[in-house]
Order: sequence, then structure tokens, then C-alpha cells
Amino acid sequence: MPPKPPRKGGAAAKGQRASPDRGTGGTSPPAAARLEFGETDFVALCDTLRVSDTVRANAWKTYEKVSSADGTLVGYSEKKKDMWGICIFIAAVDLDEMTFTFTELLKSIGMRVCTCFQLLREMDVNMDTISTKVDSNVSRLNKKYDVLSALYHKFERTCALIYMIQASSQTSAELSLPLVLKTSWITFLLAKGKVLQMEDDLVISFQLLLCVLDYFIKLSPPSMLKEPYKSHVSAMSVNGSTRAPRRGQSRSTRTSKQTDTDTKVIEVLCKEYGCNLDEVKNVYFTSFIPFLNSVGIVTSNGLPEVEDLSKQYEELYLKNKDIDARLFLDNDETLQRNHIECLQLERTPRKNNPDEELNLILPQTPVRAAMNTIQQLMMILNSASDKPSDNLLSYFNNCTVNPKEGILARVENLGNIFKEKFAEAVGQGCAEIGSQRYKLGVRLYYRVMESMLKSEEERLSVHNFSKLLNNNIFHTSLLACAVEVVMATYGRNASQSDGTSTETDLSFPWILNVLDLKAFDFYKVIESFIKAEPSLTREMIKHLERCEHRIMESLAWQSDSSLFDLIKQSKEREGQVDQPEPTCTLNFPLQHNHTAADLYLSPVRSPKKKGSIASLNPTPIIDAQPVLAPQTQKPQKSTSLSLFYKKVYRLAYLRLNTLCLRLLFDHPELEHLIWTLFQHTLQNEYELMKDRHLDQIMMCSMYGICKVKNVDLRFKIIVTAYKELTNTNQETFKRVLIREGQYDSIIVFYNLVFMQKLKTNILQYASNRPPTLSPIPHIPRSPYKFSNSPLRVPAGNNIYISPLKSPYKFSEGMLSPTKMTPRSRILVSIGESFGTSEKFQKINQMVGSSDHQLKRSAEVSTAPKPLKRLRFDIEGQDEADGSKHLPGESKFQQKLAEMTSTRTRMQKQKLNDGTDTSATEEK
Repeated sequence: MPPKPPRKGGAAAKGQRASPDRGTGGTSPPAAARLEFGETDFVALCDTLRVSDTVRANAWKTYEKVSSADGTLVGYSEKKKDMWGICIFIAAVDLDEMTFTFTELLKSIGMRVCTCFQLLREMDVNMDTISTKVDSNVSRLNKKYDVLSALYHKFERTCALIYMIQASSQTSAELSLPLVLKTSWITFLLAKGKVLQMEDDLVISFQLLLCVLDYFIKLSPPSMLKEPYKSHVSAMSVNGSTRAPRRGQSRSTRTSKQTDTDTKVIEVLCKEYGCNLDEVKNVYFTSFIPFLNSVGIVTSNGLPEVEDLSKQYEELYLKNKDIDARLFLDNDETLQRNHIECLQLERTPRKNNPDEELNLILPQTPVRAAMNTIQQLMMILNSASDKPSDNLLSYFNNCTVNPKEGILARVENLGNIFKEKFAEAVGQGCAEIGSQRYKLGVRLYYRVMESMLKSEEERLSVHNFSKLLNNNIFHTSLLACAVEVVMATYGRNASQSDGTSTETDLSFPWILNVLDLKAFDFYKVIESFIKAEPSLTREMIKHLERCEHRIMESLAWQSDSSLFDLIKQSKEREGQVDQPEPTCTLNFPLQHNHTAADLYLSPVRSPKKKGSIASLNPTPIIDAQPVLAPQTQKPQKSTSLSLFYKKVYRLAYLRLNTLCLRLLFDHPELEHLIWTLFQHTLQNEYELMKDRHLDQIMMCSMYGICKVKNVDLRFKIIVTAYKELTNTNQETFKRVLIREGQYDSIIVFYNLVFMQKLKTNILQYASNRPPTLSPIPHIPRSPYKFSNSPLRVPAGNNIYISPLKSPYKFSEGMLSPTKMTPRSRILVSIGESFGTSEKFQKINQMVGSSDHQLKRSAEVSTAPKPLKRLRFDIEGQDEADGSKHLPGESKFQQKLAEMTSTRTRMQKQKLNDGTDTSATEEK
């Protein structure tokens, strides 16, 4: 039973809005005097947080439930107050009765924010301990904290480069550096809260921070500033554009001085941190200046009055009930990261003198990583045009029906829709920012379209692409994919230092909703898009691959998807015996010779023999005279459906195999049985996938087989292991569709839906005559080739050469070399550890034997140059035979240059071999 609620004092406390440092006040009697049972400290904590009786009762129930679970919360059993605080937070969120801020909670129990997030994850021992509503709230807080923490650390380091640490004699005694920093940071927090509706947009937030820094640099006396800011502000002072007397000046006059044409300061800031100047100017004039006009800044000593700004921010903070980011200025304990996380965050290098040699590859902070990623995209698109190129126009003119007008009208119409939706999601003042990003997407759209048409022209030797280029869904999908690449590049979150995907409000599938595009239609363009744009970064390729996986997992299975119509047509084609994709093809390698045209003009697969020309080039993407077919000819089978099912099967088996390795390593024979049930469900009971997730069927299949085989594997264990897999969401097992409008946990789904539908089939696995096992899918390497993937030496016995890492960084729109060590340029991995010199001799023989007969003197021969033979002596030094090198190079650098040349030749040979193999398999 929960402790009884307080009779007095608690209600009065509810109306108070104490800051985290202030007590609740009041003269209520001690909690112990009002208790008949329960924990005194728990009631006292409830009083401090001003929670209602309902929240208190629910929080106590959650505490009893969690504390009674076996083997949970190791190390927290003695910290009851921590657990009580978390339970109160859970109850308050679930009941929509937040009477306290997140910072107040942390300070009342003396806990760091990262520890709180970790404890919340550990408390979710059962599927119903923490609701999806709480999950969503915690995720929002986590992302907001990551962004604020990254920005504050960037703010600190940036200000150290701008302002003099020691006050100059020319500086007013009232104008101290701590005051400038405090006022600047609080101004930024207030601007961010009022301008941005989306709290986790790292890029726009950082651009806004640069605007704030520009504003305060111009307000600061030159004696406080370091170069080059000092010179620019001094020049502006001489010209009379800044530092005019502030008292008695109207706010509109002061603001107008910030809109002067002099942009030297913001240019320096943008150059220093790799930001696009036009984008930052856009933020300045469309968002920051209107913000200054709206807040009514009162000045003191030449700066905005900090207490007035802090009061306005306090109102925002109490309204949102989240994190008081002013506490970063005080290095408040609740906002400090754990030690390991601090080491990761503070990896940003300090700049050395230009003449000093840099001995390590410098890691990046989240802000720097985001800026570099954007610069890479800008370098791809700087030379691209907002309009179709001459080559594209020639393709349009060759069409039976010229698609130009339709394409231009569609781009303009969707651009207006995108701009409006972007402003709704991010903030009305950010509409022009959305327009800028859309224009980048349009550039990429035209660029990729041209590349696709060139490939089709080479493949089919035709010039008339009228059917494809007049296909509305194809163009909308291609444009959506291009815009998604741009949005993902700008949407890099503060927690994405490893390049993984973290969802924001603008994350996929947001673009599908904006452009009113079905996920199954979008999926058709992804692979062709990646093949057509070789300049995509590894992170963007992985992002698009993840989008493809999400479509196969759930988005394509939504009830309004065209996928179900295709499946029904496939079933009706030859009766119920026909399948979306026959199981006999599962163990065949997955071919990737299809194009977007094949999928958007599907059904196209000809019923002719596999080796026929029609099978190799199945898509009638050009206009042609209709061919009279016999009345008895069967309808063509959908290429898009067939390929989709092949990919779904392979993804499904990979997920299942990973989970089985974690949970059923003692029962490896069960994996094939589970896969057979899983595959049978996808093929024959596909209606179970409607508005559900692939992993839900996987977990139910695993539980069902283990049940009939008397293997003790509970759902609790399954979901615990499932949570550890990559790219999983707790909502997958906490919120499963039971019937229309009703959702419950995966256990309820299994009992009420899955088991009822498949009971007969599941019980067959317990009999002496189990169903025929489905073939295990052939699992190929990803069709998306990454430039930095290690290449295997032919006949090299586990020897790999890693391609050369880019020795360039993006700066000022041009490539400039970075200083990299030989080790950071290239690494060699040889299956086992180095030992004696005999091993090196064996390596020499393996590398040099196959090409030993090729002589270097055969200059006129077209044969490839032989691989240079590596010689290692006992001391570990190495040299190459007969090589020419630049003066001043070390022997190790010479060896790296030779290995790089070898890698290039191997890469070309591998591509040629891959082409030959693909052609052979088609014949």
C-alpha cells in the first residue's frame, strides 16, 4: 500500500513555482506526523515535487512492482530515493500531471541527467513498466540534453577564442567577461526557445548561436576581443556602426544597427566553423532579428539586461517543464556527463600552431561533424543547377510526350508544400531555411535523374524514355529521396558522433507524409538512387539503406499500402498456389541488375524463358507499338513485388539469426523451424502484417516454436534481448495492433491474434511429421559498395588491403590536405598476429607468386603491372624492389604509396570480375 497523502500543506505547495534551488516553503507539519504507514521520505519527496494523490499512489505501485522484480536494478537497491523520484516522474507523465520540471526532479534526488536516463532504461524490466508515452518523453528530453550539452561546450570553446581572459584597463569595471558570457548564453536559450519549435535541430540551433555571438561581439568593446574580431569591431566603431551610447536609445534603433551591411564578423565565424554564410544570414535576418524585436531588450552597461532575459527564459522553462540550461553556466552537477561520456565529448582538438606537425587524426565534436557532413553535400551540389541541364532537356525532347512542363510544375508545387510543412515543424520564422534545403534537394534530384537516364541509355541503347519520365510516382519518389538525403545531412543529431541514425521530428518518414507518397513506392527508387550517385557519403548510403529496411519492416505493410493489392493480384494470377516469391528461390543469390524503371513500370516480368532477351531487359520504358498477344497469355508477374519479397525474406532471416544466436545457442536446431514458421506467415498469412511490424511476427514465431518444443523461453527474455539489437524501438513490443483501434503488448497479440490464426500450423511442429522446412535465404553482401571497405587480396589467405582514407578536409569550399600519419592513411590487416620473420617470408611468397612471371620491362604490354614484392627484415623495416620515390619520403611512406597503387589495381579488377560474374549468372 502506498503511504497516505498529506492532509495539509501539500495543496498549498502545488501552486508554488519554486526554482530548483528554492524550497517549497509553507508551514505544513512534518511528514512523519501525517503518516500511519509507509515511507516518510517518499511522502516528503512527493511534497517537494508538489504531486497529486493520484500521482503519488501510482508512483508507489510502480516502485513496488519494480523493486519486487528478480535480478533488476543491481546497485540501486540502497538508493530508494532515486527509484522513488523516477517512479514519480513515470506516474506524472502517464497521468499528464507534471507539477515539477525535470531539473527540479534531478536536484531533489541529487542525480545526474545521464544517470537518470540509464536508470529509466534499467527499470523497464517488464513490457508494461514504462509506457510508450514515457519512452517518447524521455527520448525528447535525452535529445534536447544532447543538443544543449554539445552547444554549450561549443559555446565555451568559441568564446575562449573570441574574448580576452584578462580584462583590459580600457574595459569598464562593470563589464566583465563572465557577465558577457552569461548574457550571451541566456539570450541564445531564449532565442532558441522562441524561434525553434523543434528542440533537437542541432544545425539550426548552432547557426542561431553564431547569430547571438555576432550580436554580442558587436556590442563588446574592442579591448575585450581577440583578433580578428577586435579589428573588425574597431573598424565598425570608427565608421559609427556600433557601440553608440545605449541608454536612452530606442530598441528599434539598436536593432537596426545589427542589420548593417557590414557582415565581417559573421563571415569570420562562418569560415571558422564551416557554416554556409548564406544560411546563417538567412537565420539572422528571418529569425534572430524578429526575435530581438519581440523580446523588448532592456540594456545595462551596453549589454542586454541579464535579469530581464533570465526571467523570460524562466517562463519558457517552467512551461516546458524540462531542463534548465542556465545551469550549464554554473557547471551544475545534475547536468554533468558521466566520466566516460565526458572523455568522448571533450575530444575536440585545440588548434596547434600552423607550423607544428599534427601527429594524430583529430576526432570531431557533434557540431564539427555536422558541419563537415553538410560541407561534403555542398561540394557535391555546388556545381549542380536548380534547373534541368542541357543533357536532361535533350532527354525530355526525345520523348513522345515531352515531360518538361509537368516536371517543372511538380517541382514548384511540391516546393511550396514542403516550405509550409517545414515551417510548421521547425518554426514559422524558418520557412526560408526550408526553402533553401528543398532547393538543394532539387539540385540532387536533377543530377541523379540525368545519371539514371544515362545508365538506361547505355543498357537499352534507346533514347525515348517517355513512359518513365511521364510517370508521376517515379518523379515524386526520386525527388523525395533527394530531399531526404539533404534533410538527413542537416538533421544529424548531437548524439550521432558514430554516424548512426537518430530520429528527429523531420526524420524519415516525415518526407513521405509531406509529399503524400506511399512507402512502397518510395522503396522502389532507393537502390537505383544510390547506384546513380557515386558521391554519396557512407553515412548517407547507410541512412538510405536504413530507410529501405524500415519500409520492409513496417511502413510498406500499412493498411493503405499498394503492396496488398499487388499480393492479391499475384494470388489471383494462377490461383492460390501462386506465391509472391517462391521459396525455391530463397537460396539463390539476389540479383541487383534491376533499375528504377523496372520497378515503377511493373508488372513487367515476362513469362518467357529466363534466358531470353525479354528477361534480361524486361522493362518497356520506351513508347512502342502494342504487340498482339494470344488471349491465353497469363498476366505478367510484378517485378517490384518479387524483389520486395526477396529482400524482406533476407532481412527477416538476418534479424532472426541474430536473435537466435543470443537466445538459442544451446538449441541451434530450432532456428530452422522458427524460420519456416516465420516465412510461412509472411507468405500465406500476410494479412497479419497489416499495420504491424516484421519483428512482431519474428518474436511470436520464436516463442511459438519454443513453446511446442518445450524450450523455456519467455517473452520477457525475448524482448530483453530484442532491445539490444540495433535500430529497434520499444514500441514494437509494447504497442501491437490487436484489432482496429485497440493496441496492447506483444503477449496479448500472440494469445489473441497470432496463436488463433496459426495454432494448427504451430502444433504440426510438435508432431512426428513436421512441415517441410523452408530454405535458408542466401545472404549476400550489401549491394551498396562503400569506398572504404577493405578489399581481399586474390588467393591471399585472409589478407586485406584497406582503401586509402581521404587525406582531405572540407574548408572554404575547396579540398585542402590534412596532416595524417602513415598509420592513419592506411592499415594492413593480416589474419593472424605478427611473429617471426618466417611469416613475413610466407606473405612475400603469397603476394608475389601469382604475378612473378610478369616482367616490368614489358612496357608495351597491356597486362597489369605485377604486385610489388614486400620484403620484411627481422627488425621490422621494409622496402620495395626496384621502386622510384619522391625525395624526402621515409621508407614507410614509400611502402604505403606502393600498396595504394596495388589497391587501386585490385579495385578495378574486382569491379571487372563482378561485371563478368553478373553477366554469367544471367545467361
